[in-house]
Amino acid sequence: MAREVVRACSSGCREPSGQQTLQRSQLLASQVAPGAVYGYDLEVHVGCERFLHNRQREEIRQGLLENNRISLSTGQVSLLAARFIKHLEALHWKRAPQLAQAMRKDGGYAMHIDATGEDGRGTTLVVYNGWRGWALGAWKLSTERADLVLPRLRQVAYAFGPPCAIMRDLGRAMIKAARQLVREMEIKIPILGCHSHFLRDVGKDLLEAPYDHLRCLVRRHCLRARLRTLARNLGRGLRLQLPGLRKDVEFWAKAATGRVLPTGAAGLAIVRSLAQWILDYKRDGHSLGFPFDYPYLDFYRRCRTVRRAADAFLRQAPGDKRVRRALMSLARTLDPVIGDKAFCDIAVKLTRRSALFVRLRQVLRLSPDKRPKPGAMLSPQRAAAQLQDVRSAVKRFQQDLRRSHPKRGPAQDTRQAIDIVLNHLKRHGRSLWGHAIRLPGGRIRLVDRTNNALEGFFRGIKHGERRRSGRKVLTYDFERLPAAAALAANLTRPDYVEILCGSLDHLPQAFMEIDAARRAMLRPESKSAQRAAVNEILSSSMPHADLALIRTSALRDCILAAAQSRAPYVDTGP
Repeated sequence: MAREVVRACSSGCREPSGQQTLQRSQLLASQVAPGAVYGYDLEVHVGCERFLHNRQREEIRQGLLENNRISLSTGQVSLLAARFIKHLEALHWKRAPQLAQAMRKDGGYAMHIDATGEDGRGTTLVVYNGWRGWALGAWKLSTERADLVLPRLRQVAYAFGPPCAIMRDLGRAMIKAARQLVREMEIKIPILGCHSHFLRDVGKDLLEAPYDHLRCLVRRHCLRARLRTLARNLGRGLRLQLPGLRKDVEFWAKAATGRVLPTGAAGLAIVRSLAQWILDYKRDGHSLGFPFDYPYLDFYRRCRTVRRAADAFLRQAPGDKRVRRALMSLARTLDPVIGDKAFCDIAVKLTRRSALFVRLRQVLRLSPDKRPKPGAMLSPQRAAAQLQDVRSAVKRFQQDLRRSHPKRGPAQDTRQAIDIVLNHLKRHGRSLWGHAIRLPGGRIRLVDRTNNALEGFFRGIKHGERRRSGRKVLTYDFERLPAAAALAANLTRPDYVEILCGSLDHLPQAFMEIDAARRAMLRPESKSAQRAAVNEILSSSMPHADLALIRTSALRDCILAAAQSRAPYVDTGP
């Protein structure tokens, strides 16, 4: 608790602005922001707890009350966290020359650019230094559009210098903005396309149509729902005996030499396990998502396998009528995968196309789910040679596809599949190479082949926001999360913190210096920045603030009153 005595000149002296000359406490000004009640140290504590440790507001409030005897409301916690982010963003740009100097010692930086959001709302653009693991800038955009992205890239290039390379996804906005930035800088900078995004785009164009067809067939015949119902009904009838029956099923599976199901409850439990084995089809994938996994194709294959197994079990008819009836019910449920020819046709087409996609993945030698461990990193020269081998393998693969391309005949689907792959290689082939960057002194440094580092950065931000909000769906929260909150992740990097303020203990002092500089020289926002902000607002797709406005009763009553007015329209001219 502090109390400030403000002294005024007894002679009535006034500032050039006309205000009365006042003398305030310099010590207090170094600890508390102008117009604020709480000090910089409390602000930093709340900000670090909120954005580094992902604490919820009530957790922060209780911790301050128990450990420091400071009583805050949850609303005040939010205000202090917002102040922390504003100060951190200002300090980040103030230290841009020092950060740029550190990156120049590395030989430059690889600029990774990407945007993320939730359900199309709250789009956040982040520019990331892939070599240092720093977020260089973050902004809220109404939509991912080149004319909104380009000014942000200019700001980073102006503050930190031209990048050694630009890594971006395959979206039109990012491609256009990156090309325009390189043209403006008039420097030869490689613009690289993410290999993971390239594979995903090829896979979707190649596999999406047949995969959607297979999914529709499964849903049309209600296969999953009927299997769940069968397994659930059998489980209800056996619920009192299930613990012991699970051991019987396991013993039968290990010891069975023939194809005869046991009688009684054990036979029913085996039929139930067959249905459950089908429903566990996602285990055949690698949790990478489409187009790297095909859950419905795995489901179809398990259905066919169990349907054939059911035929074998029915040939050795179980003596128990209940077991036989349950087995026949399972077989009838799976009959469509055998009787409907569309299943077989689309599965063959999907299998053929997925084999082509797997070949492309093998040629690129890329696992979308993993990044090399630090201990397994190759030397730059060896990694560059390996990348050259991959490029040669892709070239040979491309030539092989051209040679095997059917000119005529019934292989229409094969022609279409090969054309899709060749068109993608032709359109994006140039951006897939150029990752070996030659630095001064003859050094070589490689840019990541993917944007996975930035994708992982986004996942970390969203994971933290889920922890802070306690909600799984982040549509509401991510739209309101300040873009500069991405910069708080830099505080986990010791090299960044050392340049920014020396240590986190000195962060309150750095924030005080920011406020002192602001008071000394206040600059109005430039007209170009104002125009950019207006453009973002005008192009925004119904943000929450607009929804709150258009749903007010006052606006509705005004519109209805105007619509019911009978006053004639009079053209008064221009």
